[in-house]
Amino acid sequence: MSSVIQLLPDHVANQIAAGEVVQRPASVVKELLENAVDAKATQIKLVVKDAGKSLIQVIDNGVGMGVTDARLCFERHATSKIRHAEDLFAIHTKGFRGEALASIAAIAHVELKTKQEGEELGTHIIIEGTKVNSQDPAVVPKGTSFSVKNLFYNIPARRNFLKSETVEFRHIVDEFQRVVLAHPAIQFSLIHNGSELYNLTSSNLRQRIVGVFSGKTNEKLVPLSEETELVTVQGFVSKPEYAKKSRGEQFFFVNDRFIKSGYLHHAVMAAYEGLLKDGLQPSYFIYLTVPPNSIDINIHPTKTEIKFDDEHALYAILRSTVKHSLGMFNVAPVLDFERDPNLDTPYQIQNKEVNYPTIQVDSNYNPFSEDSKPKNFGRSSYREHQADTASWESLYVNLKTDSQEIASHSFETDIVSGSLFIENENEIEETSTRTYQIQKKYIVTPIKSGLIVIDQKRAHQRILYEQFLKNMTVANASSQKLLFPVSLQFSQNEINLIHELKGALENMGFIFDSISKDVILISGIPINSNESQVTAIIEAVINDLNNGTSDHNFSQNDTIAKSLARSMAVKNGSFLAQKEQENIVNGLFACKEPATSPFNKPTFITLSVDDIEKRFML
Repeated sequence: MSSVIQLLPDHVANQIAAGEVVQRPASVVKELLENAVDAKATQIKLVVKDAGKSLIQVIDNGVGMGVTDARLCFERHATSKIRHAEDLFAIHTKGFRGEALASIAAIAHVELKTKQEGEELGTHIIIEGTKVNSQDPAVVPKGTSFSVKNLFYNIPARRNFLKSETVEFRHIVDEFQRVVLAHPAIQFSLIHNGSELYNLTSSNLRQRIVGVFSGKTNEKLVPLSEETELVTVQGFVSKPEYAKKSRGEQFFFVNDRFIKSGYLHHAVMAAYEGLLKDGLQPSYFIYLTVPPNSIDINIHPTKTEIKFDDEHALYAILRSTVKHSLGMFNVAPVLDFERDPNLDTPYQIQNKEVNYPTIQVDSNYNPFSEDSKPKNFGRSSYREHQADTASWESLYVNLKTDSQEIASHSFETDIVSGSLFIENENEIEETSTRTYQIQKKYIVTPIKSGLIVIDQKRAHQRILYEQFLKNMTVANASSQKLLFPVSLQFSQNEINLIHELKGALENMGFIFDSISKDVILISGIPINSNESQVTAIIEAVINDLNNGTSDHNFSQNDTIAKSLARSMAVKNGSFLAQKEQENIVNGLFACKEPATSPFNKPTFITLSVDDIEKRFML
């Protein structure tokens, strides 16, 4: 009987490995940037076109490679980082498996230009799908340049599963930020479709954080510093008043490597206990330095998960460090029974100089003189003022009253045409039927066959969702102008996303005065919202879109409408007046799909008279 087990060809094995290592264009960016850092580069440039689908190029001024290394680096498990198995417990570099370049070369067109210092000529290699097309000497600068073109060209199914260009580029920016935050001493730049988005010079950690996000970030940061035998903790956390609903600006670095750890995140959140409202997340940039032999990095292909020898001690140290810093910088509240807060100087005038009031004195004034009269010190005399006041009615002499005219106008009213059941259109009682609110969560209204119990939150979400979709596709929504524009601060990546969403948000009722590098100015908001909700609404939309949308514009509009409906809908626990209850009931059954919320949850249940009678027969 012939054998059925055989070794896979190298190009097939490389494509299988590529599925683990290269999941999207951002994976290529991560691997190439980390290789440039390992090459001791001081200047690294990232060039991207079409969110990495057409081109990803990383140029560095590192040590470069010789002719043999340039060819050998594309072989599987070929690496300069480790030699023995014991080296896995003393890793000081980003990469060590030797899989990345082989995987990238298996699914893309790769061009490599590299030269070592002191060499006259470098090496130029072109590879297409693991096949080396050419390898020639070339005149190139010191360092290495990797160009990855037409990613997933030989795996069309994988290319079709990529998300929209906006989403894929956001993932690239995320990977770029993780590398640049870990290495503030290296100069980085990012160019997308010919536009330079980042140009970060060599700096310290605080300057790098401010350069990546915005200049306003500086005032949010509280420094951390703690050194123990087990771990050294450095970095920054944000003040509680700057907490957001999204978890975008949360970074853990262990030995200058970005990691994800729900356990360590819980330690930070425990330090903020009592300082944050429910659902809010603080920003943090925390750098942990531990002995390399006390961690295991080789547990996941992306190397973002790490096992620690003593997680419990690390949890306690991190929690106490964050809590100590918040208290030391007067961020955490303290009790002072002798202090009267009413005597505190307002923040906005603490550093202002005191200007003494000017006094005008009439030295010739004699109060006992019979002919003395009050002098005019910059104001109208009493008589003139009285004359002006008496003549105010003259302003309205020629105006006609519009009360009669207004009374003769007729207004259109929207008749609720929706029904609870298609086959029983006339089953709902007349509109004067009273509704009742239970536990500030449910609305109960009677019908001829029994009762309807409506979830007020889900019902309002359905009403707002269909209204927002209509505004985006058919007609613009109404806006309410703000007396004073609201200024909101966002990171550069979020500002770029707001630029793309501006049209859809304007259709919802938002009015933007200006959008700068890190601040947006809003002068109008939807009529269903209030000023205090604006920040939470915009953050929720950005957070939902960061989870990914498809290429279709309708899908993006649908995501925006769902996000706004969830943010602006009435919450459970809110008391509703009788009129508000009736509006929700009538608005729900005027919807096209009243039975479910935008998130496919039931909005109401019905209890028939028979069901109620059966309960009493038990």
